[in-house]
Amino acid sequence: MPRHPKPRELTVIDLFAGCGGMGLGLNQAGFKTVFVNELNPHALGSYVANRKESEPHLLDADHRSNDIKEFVSKPKKLDALLAALRSSFGLQEGEVDLIAGGPPCQGYSGIGHRRSYSVDKEQLPSNHLYEDMAFLISKVRPKAFLFENVRGLLNSRWNGMGKKGEIFAAVLAAFASIPGYTVAYDLVFAKDYGVPQNRPRVLLVGLRDDLAFGGKFKLVGDRDAVIRGFLPRPIDTPPPTIPELLGDLEDPSFENGGTTITYPHAARLEIQKELRMSHDGTRVARKGDIVTEHEYSNHSPRVVEKFKAMLASPGHSIPEEFKTKKFAQRVLPTAWGEDGPNITAASLSDDYVHYSQPRSLTVREWARLQLFPDWYQFEGKRTTGGLRRAGNPREGMFEREVPKYTQIGNAVPVGLAFHVGRHLAKIISGG
Repeated sequence: MPRHPKPRELTVIDLFAGCGGMGLGLNQAGFKTVFVNELNPHALGSYVANRKESEPHLLDADHRSNDIKEFVSKPKKLDALLAALRSSFGLQEGEVDLIAGGPPCQGYSGIGHRRSYSVDKEQLPSNHLYEDMAFLISKVRPKAFLFENVRGLLNSRWNGMGKKGEIFAAVLAAFASIPGYTVAYDLVFAKDYGVPQNRPRVLLVGLRDDLAFGGKFKLVGDRDAVIRGFLPRPIDTPPPTIPELLGDLEDPSFENGGTTITYPHAARLEIQKELRMSHDGTRVARKGDIVTEHEYSNHSPRVVEKFKAMLASPGHSIPEEFKTKKFAQRVLPTAWGEDGPNITAASLSDDYVHYSQPRSLTVREWARLQLFPDWYQFEGKRTTGGLRRAGNPREGMFEREVPKYTQIGNAVPVGLAFHVGRHLAKIISGG
């Protein structure tokens, strides 16, 4: 978690930005977002609302967009973007430092594809957004670019008759074909960068060939971006445990369906102090100060009894009388095993049970799993379900609601983005 001196401020265009996990980590690593793209209005609202002071230009329509396809289909839209970068920041063609983006991945991941009603992945519009990202890179000519996605992308097929890995082959080819860039990719794990989750991620980096990189980035193949220096090596600091991460938020007087409105404890550990640091970095929230997004789900009596039974059972397993066919919930562990964190926070708030209380996590706790600081606020509904969240591509329903839990679960972990961003900043700055 950063409270580190920042290098000189660099510039980033943040595509498919969601609520801002990637963007925030890059900000902490010294990048300023000069343009943001996100289709969902609530996720974009979360992104912009948290940057009103640090990046007020994002409030201007010239510096944000919903649909990236407009830049492909409407040349005047692309011209307007380039003009805004020149007029607001003096950025000419080739002077943007980084373009980063993680196109929506519901068609690549196993869970997402099940929710897509078995429609062939080539029929999902979101599965071709990487082409639009590559197009924009070819026009803006940043010094570097970063593509992020789920591990399932590496093995996905366009349809049942397809070849394993054909989607990623197409993605890699699209980025590798951009003239003047060298690309490398790797599968990294967030836990190796201080994040309290396993969360495997495919990261693909492109570096512009005309920059003076001293020849050390010449590649034999496309894989092994970490070994070849395109991505940072794992850090030595182990991720915090769940009690270390959430213990200062644990309210002994919590009520089912209620809300905790002030911090019940002082921050004792460094990770807690970092997450409770004010936006301007001048103050750590104290016991009794206001805490937001700490509202508890209103579980039914049977669900509460189920959670109590899980907490009391050996190994925190679900007793037979409480098992359902829906999914297998897990109690969050109080300590990691030898291999480190073994959880991944996705979009469902009740995937996990609190480690000591019979309830699911609050939005604030869910955000901490992604290392969002407590000052970060999220717009939209707290949660939703069914077709409103999943859509139905078979019936042509591609739009999805993106409530707070889903925004957070879809985000790139802030800590991972920080370490990747700091590494890329050194490369771009010639360090």
